[in-house]
Amino acid sequence: MGDTGSVGTRGGRGAVVAGAAVLLLLAGCGSGGDEAGAAALGKGQVASVLPDAKAAPGWRLYMKPAALKPMAEYPPPVCVSRTKEQRETACRPATFWGSSAFVRKADRTTLNFWVLAYEDEKAADAAYDVLIKWYGGDRVGQDARKVELGGTGAEREANRAAVGTMGGPGTIAQLRVGTTVLGISTGTEGTSAVPDQEVKAFATMFAERAQQAQNGEKPSASLPGH
Repeated sequence: MGDTGSVGTRGGRGAVVAGAAVLLLLAGCGSGGDEAGAAALGKGQVASVLPDAKAAPGWRLYMKPAALKPMAEYPPPVCVSRTKEQRETACRPATFWGSSAFVRKADRTTLNFWVLAYEDEKAADAAYDVLIKWYGGDRVGQDARKVELGGTGAEREANRAAVGTMGGPGTIAQLRVGTTVLGISTGTEGTSAVPDQEVKAFATMFAERAQQAQNGEKPSASLPGH
């Protein structure tokens, strides 16, 4: 994998748990512009943003949605950066974090979601800029190419590589929706990539769930087919 990421798009200027679960993340509906509501989320709301079995038909849930409050001495394992200063910007201000994960047994493809929540949009915006330097660009694998996510979220970037950390095609996407930074990864030991349109659907659904929670609603967005 390359060591350099690229800063993701911002508005209109273009586009787990520890240990093994973090590796899975690397293996693997809001719309553009500023969100209508950008409230800080509580622990239960963060957990509700994460897709569950109902939200992802066709995928088997193997890591249920769960949210935790970070410990001061241990940043969330999904909050990865290169320097201490970057960790202070992206990880220390996080109020809650969580993850959920799925597998498609037929081809051993994984689908992983993570979320980091912040007190306000300013903190989430600063964290996004740090985290995309890690998760963006060719972090998913060498010679990665962009995956178009449309206008989902206020900021977004997705990249696909033919050879990810699981040996087959992989994708990593990151979005910011209001006070949250969202991550999605796919990976497989096989040869069939998760199509770009599916990745876009994951991002759209996840962003909508985050926006629903910030609007004070119970997240209900799901993938087509539910």
